[in-house]
Amino acid sequence: MTIAIADDLVLPRKRNRILSKFLGNRSAMMGAGLVLFFIVIAVLAPLIAPHDPIKPSFSTIRKAPSAIFWFGTDELGRDVFSRMVIGARASLMAGVVSVAIAVLLGVPFGLISGYFGGWIDATISRSTEAMLAIPFLIFAIALAAFLGPSLTNAMIAIGLSAMPIFVRLTRGQVLTIKAEDYVEGARAIGLPNFWIILRYILPNVLPPILVQATLTVATAIIAEASLSFLGLGQQPPNPSWGSMLNTAKNFMSQAPWMSFFPGSAIFLIVLGFNLFGDGLRDALDPREN
Repeated sequence: MTIAIADDLVLPRKRNRILSKFLGNRSAMMGAGLVLFFIVIAVLAPLIAPHDPIKPSFSTIRKAPSAIFWFGTDELGRDVFSRMVIGARASLMAGVVSVAIAVLLGVPFGLISGYFGGWIDATISRSTEAMLAIPFLIFAIALAAFLGPSLTNAMIAIGLSAMPIFVRLTRGQVLTIKAEDYVEGARAIGLPNFWIILRYILPNVLPPILVQATLTVATAIIAEASLSFLGLGQQPPNPSWGSMLNTAKNFMSQAPWMSFFPGSAIFLIVLGFNLFGDGLRDALDPREN
């Protein structure tokens, strides 16, 4: 009873310390603000976009930014602002879904590898090392080319390419945690391995996984933009920041706004996720909590 009461008092205090530390980090709050801004833009995209992002208008080809077309128009007369707003959905969805795939596949393999050891650990570890030997973006491009050009296949390719990162991270955390006294005690009283992993190990590996997932979203957004730039991601006429940059490269001198705004959006959203992830890592650091 005393232990339960102590836990009820300690856990809220720890959560409050983590929250106050995160809220006191200016760069983390700026990152969270940027991420929230782009999420709101993506969710409300159909309401925000003032023009049809797909329909061409040959009377407004490559118009400079103005009161009517805030970010100018592209080579087919389409409103760049409307295309960017709708394109935010593709970029954010690609980042979140890709990381979700990587986490859902990588974490179970890391838990099994670190907890059971032996030939299971050797097999999973060698396979992970082989995948990590291939540069992330090259691996994603190869998978996307094999699966075929589409946003869905691009997300699958990015998720599979990022999976080894979470396998290795989870395995390393499990190797440390499974040697703790409370895990040994759970084994001693005969609790099944599945319950030990689920109840005692997984909750303790979640904080670093959450931080890594946040940082990997930024990497996934860049990867999606790269794949779309190469024609392996979002397919025309549907807008994507990467495909918009691919088109804009042919009009750098005539219409620089076509590349400036998508490039700035990619920079800001990646900066936001990186700052948010760094702040989350500092707030969850067990050495300071």
